[in-house]
Amino acid sequence: MNKTFKAYRTEESAEGFINSIQQLDFASLPSNEVTIKVAYSGINYKDYLSSIGNRGVTKRYPHTPGVDASGWIEEDTTHTYTQGQPVIVMGFDMGMNQDGAFAEYIRVPAAHVLPLPSAFSLEEAMRIGTSGFTAALGIRKMIQMGAKPSDGPLVVSGATGGVGSFAVIILAGLGFEVWAMTGKADKEAQLKKFGAQKILRREDVMLPPKKALARPRWAGAFDCVGGQTLTSLLRQCQQAGSVATCGNVGGAELEMTVYPFILNGVNLLGINAADTPMTIRKEVWTMLEKAIDPTLLLDTGTLISLEEVTTALDKIGKGKHTGRYTLKL
Repeated sequence: MNKTFKAYRTEESAEGFINSIQQLDFASLPSNEVTIKVAYSGINYKDYLSSIGNRGVTKRYPHTPGVDASGWIEEDTTHTYTQGQPVIVMGFDMGMNQDGAFAEYIRVPAAHVLPLPSAFSLEEAMRIGTSGFTAALGIRKMIQMGAKPSDGPLVVSGATGGVGSFAVIILAGLGFEVWAMTGKADKEAQLKKFGAQKILRREDVMLPPKKALARPRWAGAFDCVGGQTLTSLLRQCQQAGSVATCGNVGGAELEMTVYPFILNGVNLLGINAADTPMTIRKEVWTMLEKAIDPTLLLDTGTLISLEEVTTALDKIGKGKHTGRYTLKL
């Protein structure tokens, strides 16, 4: 095993938080059971927050971001996995308060490791990553609450983003009629390729803030925006429909009456991907294998190098990205 490895590090200085690529010693890895040689890592909004010193995400610095990883087993002291076996690790505390996957090697608890799903390559698994997993987890909840294709269309807001793109792909792959909401006219063809049957503009969805309820227009929604977009989706949802939410770029406040919930019986579903138990993770990846055509994954984002991470994180922080960045180590 090499004595050093490359990693993308965030450090606190007198001028603020700075990021750089460094050579680290293997002794710096956490004292967990499984060492993994990283092949790919997905890049997420949490990684951006960690890279700018957000203490709500990462409490201690210096730190290596990266909440997603795919790669090969280098060493496993529990003997659960064999050397060279392809695996994935996502969420839990990796990349938040333990060093993450923007590095050539990681060391994680054995209980956090999942064998690579057979339908996907290491690259494809990370093109899906936390974004696709989050979308699938929310859709799983919607189905548990009774959502089915015969109920009518489902709206996806923020449909060109990482999670939104996958929500469109997964819902369409499961047979639902998908209406994609986006302000990016140049991405309409891509959304239709992903399976969207109708494209909505912001003005097609938004209601005046004081309008408590409106005529039901959709069976449910997957919201990646939050704020007034979320309230408008809820107020136009049909009886007993579900709205899953995972975004707050449009605002973290929910300013509305309770009428959609007590008159229409609408369900508001939250998503916390990072702490999902392993039994549910396996079910979600089974759904992903069923719903996703791997040939679509090349259209979901951009493959980048370690040297390009800073630029990618900056675009994510400013909301100027489309789809997903995948880091190739």
